[in-house]
Amino acid sequence: MDEARVIPLHGDDQPPRRRGSGRRPAAVPNAEASIHSLSAAEPVRPPAGDVPGWERRVADGLAFLRRRIAGDYAVDDFGFDADLTENVVIPLFKPLYDRWFRVEVNGIDNVPSDGGALLVANHAGGLWALDAAMTAVAVHEEHPAGRHLRMLGADLVFGTPGVGALARKTGATLACNPDAERLLAAGELVGVWPEGFKGIGKPYRDRYRLQRFGRGGFVHAALKSGVPIVPVSVVGSEEIHPVLANAKTLARILDLPYFPITPTFPWLGPLGLVPLPSKWYIQFGEPIPTAGLGQDHADDPVVLFELTDRVRETIQSTLNRLLVQRRSVWR
Repeated sequence: MDEARVIPLHGDDQPPRRRGSGRRPAAVPNAEASIHSLSAAEPVRPPAGDVPGWERRVADGLAFLRRRIAGDYAVDDFGFDADLTENVVIPLFKPLYDRWFRVEVNGIDNVPSDGGALLVANHAGGLWALDAAMTAVAVHEEHPAGRHLRMLGADLVFGTPGVGALARKTGATLACNPDAERLLAAGELVGVWPEGFKGIGKPYRDRYRLQRFGRGGFVHAALKSGVPIVPVSVVGSEEIHPVLANAKTLARILDLPYFPITPTFPWLGPLGLVPLPSKWYIQFGEPIPTAGLGQDHADDPVVLFELTDRVRETIQSTLNRLLVQRRSVWR
């Protein structure tokens, strides 16, 4: 059995992928293949209208299993497995995206069809940081190019058995400047949530009020790479697990950044882990260019502060507008 191919990193262009196509990754002709050159021409199939949906799904599933058994799939230097992500992970999240949260997306055209860009979003969730996953699904499913969002995650994610390995396979990597700059230089879409655990675990009374955006590390990465910053505003994620209190003693014992107490957790046991079905809106804002500033400004604290503050204010003002327009948390 052949082993999965590992693709070294550099920045060749990638032809757009059709949304939800579930294509088989291309064979890699040499060791210099791009980190994101993972798609190939689709196999010849009858027109969709001539094949029942269930038969097509079965055929796609069998083709996927054959590729996995034969090792006929590719991963990049970060462990990203596009074949697994497109055929298993995204389909698993789609019911949450379509039916549970009923996500509505606006401004998807502000996400570039090719080349690198940094997507910066607000962060919430209480028990689960599902806003990152839903944003990644939105980018892949709603964008005409069907692009993948390479998410930057905290140490805790990659230190959790099972979770860290799966995160790597879906394209996530550690939230550090070297990894972010490397991905951006390769023309990837990179997602960052600067509020971190302070955003996820903030009390419900502070919902949709952005916490501190760190020290502007994401701005430094964008300036060094000369890519635009796309502000992303998510409404609905604050209500899936409203945090009423933080059990700090338990958090210290379990070595966690916080231990949330919600209306359902821990009172209902495992059922308390189920997110409430709030209605979600994701707004992709107009890109903020950085190429004109030049790499020399990447270490200028004044430029970093001003640009960080601009991104934060853009997201906050968009959240405020969306909240005013929202008629109901649930509908």
